[in-house]
Amino acid sequence: MPITLPFFLALAAGFVVIGVYSERKISAFIQDRMGPMEVGKWGLLQLVADLLKLIQKEDIVPAAADRRLFLAAPLVIFTAIFAGFAVLPLSPDLAGSTAAVGVFYLLTIISVDVVGILMAGWGSNNKYSLLGAMRSVAQIVSYEIPLGLSVLCVVMICQTLDLQIMSYQQGIYSPETNYLLGLKSLGIDVSDWGGFFAWNVFRNPFLFIVYVIFFIATLAECNRAPFDLPEGESELVGGFHTEYSGMRWALLFLSEYAIMLLVSFLGAILFWGSWNTPFPNIGSLRLADWTSGAPGTIWGNVTGFFWLFSKAFLAVLVQMWVRWTFPRLRIDQLMFLCWKVLTPLALILFFVCGVWRLLMV
Repeated sequence: MPITLPFFLALAAGFVVIGVYSERKISAFIQDRMGPMEVGKWGLLQLVADLLKLIQKEDIVPAAADRRLFLAAPLVIFTAIFAGFAVLPLSPDLAGSTAAVGVFYLLTIISVDVVGILMAGWGSNNKYSLLGAMRSVAQIVSYEIPLGLSVLCVVMICQTLDLQIMSYQQGIYSPETNYLLGLKSLGIDVSDWGGFFAWNVFRNPFLFIVYVIFFIATLAECNRAPFDLPEGESELVGGFHTEYSGMRWALLFLSEYAIMLLVSFLGAILFWGSWNTPFPNIGSLRLADWTSGAPGTIWGNVTGFFWLFSKAFLAVLVQMWVRWTFPRLRIDQLMFLCWKVLTPLALILFFVCGVWRLLMV
């Protein structure tokens, strides 16, 4: 059943409410401080106060700015990221467009946000904004190489670009599980075990390393610390969004949290079993019978929705943990990591996954 656009819009907006509050509390815990606590019980209304403040703030356009580029940039960034949700399967029967080339579409559409960032930096007519935008172009374009290679490793193993088909392959009664694990020749039948045995990171042990590359590359795609050079508050004031205020500034940060959720969903779907349960059908652990996303049932869709969101939110938690733990990289360190570490390693793993697929099938 296709999911409508308002559902994904509500999903992205709702996540911002949860994400902003969670990040403030998590960062406070890591840094041994209280975080928001004055506005509402436990500071729960702090985000509401921030939104009221942003609504009241004047939408200022610098006199020397290119007005059309400046005003359109936040919309371009948000639209590019929001459009990526269109192909996500959230449960066995709840999905977006169910496009057969969902992975290709997703990687393509989220790349458009770099155009919006460049528009914001150039249109602001501010040297700090322009420098932040150029950093972002260099960073995002570079890290799309290891990101794309890591996704291609999964595509090669699954032999499909459809995210929903990938999800079904990682569930109970996956006919390919035996072959990908290489256990068929040993007389071991795990095709009905399901659970984490059918997840891609366990079907092919090399895919765990691929996921590490994927996770690092998505941090760079999201401009999240330690890859937040396009913002660089300590040296660029705020980077490409220095001149923005009010709701346009809020839209830029709504986009940042939306892409965090988007890449976390993508990572869960590609590597960690998508909406499938982690419990295998083995002996007393036969919990998968009632915790799996059984197609065509309400309970199956509820449990599938729960498992996918749990995995995605755990990835978001790790993103926040990383942000408040590691210091920002220098630009030369950023490029060294991409071109001399991640890209060669991703190429090697791409070759290894190809050989694995040939040998196991």
